Amino acid sequence: MYQKVSDKAGRNAGKKKSIVNILPQSLRKKVERERFDFDKLQEIRMRAGKPLLFRYAGKERGLSDSVHIVTAEEINETLQYAANYSLYAYEQEMKQGYLTIEGGHRMGMAGQVIIKGGRIRNLRHVSSVNIRVAHEIKGCADGTLPWLYRGGRLLSTLVIAPPGCGKTTLLRDLIRQISNGTDLSEGQNVGVVDERSELGGSYMGICQNDLGIRTDLLDTCPKAEGMMMLVRSMAPRVIAVDEIGSMEEVKTLQYAMYCGCRMIATVHGASYHEIRGKPMFDLFFSEKLFQRYVVMEWGNGVGRIEGIYDEEGVKLC
Repeated sequence: MYQKVSDKAGRNAGKKKSIVNILPQSLRKKVERERFDFDKLQEIRMRAGKPLLFRYAGKERGLSDSVHIVTAEEINETLQYAANYSLYAYEQEMKQGYLTIEGGHRMGMAGQVIIKGGRIRNLRHVSSVNIRVAHEIKGCADGTLPWLYRGGRLLSTLVIAPPGCGKTTLLRDLIRQISNGTDLSEGQNVGVVDERSELGGSYMGICQNDLGIRTDLLDTCPKAEGMMMLVRSMAPRVIAVDEIGSMEEVKTLQYAMYCGCRMIATVHGASYHEIRGKPMFDLFFSEKLFQRYVVMEWGNGVGRIEGIYDEEGVKLC
């Protein structure tokens, strides 16, 4: 029991330090006075001219003792801290609308988009910031993983969940356990394409999250190109990607499977039947590319498993 309490205290201290250190000086003491359990803090929302808001334990709230109206200067100060006073060095990430900070936390941004040659080149005049606190919950996939094997072999699996429901956290722990090995199977080589640095939470090239001892990570790499790179160069047994969302990605995923790779992927969706009804994902079902579909839902503010389905659409649990 002492060890568990000590581990939680250490996690909280680490998260608190990495989050508070990028906040403007005017907000640091106010946030520290809230005495957050940083394991329950999900988001900090800063919008110029609007109240500071938090998502905590699944609910939205402001400061407990006052209303703080965020200024444009405070947002700019936060950006400078997050980018170590060198926004130019983070241009590649910023044009995708985010920065990754120490601890694997991600700071989403909105503002004026700079377009050149019909493509997004950067953001400027950032007016909104969403600091999303990374949560690495080891063991959260314990109840799901046994359903993803048949005869001792891992089955290709698609995790379906609404935004913010915990699918990335679940996928991260699935990767870790498949890579390390469990009582269900020996460890396997896993290739991860982490387009937005959410799975590994890489900061300055160093993976902040534990993805297992047999995992090879492509950070900030487009999913379609990354899957092809892994197949050609790393010989993975399993490939993992978060948030499949384009036809190019669907077809590359199919190619990787035909090359003998098992796939663990996620997609935004409210239910199994909603995904089945989307034309872009027809290939998944007509070719029976996935043998398991894990559907997550909200429950008391925390993501939970609604059901696990097989390739025929039969609900197993």
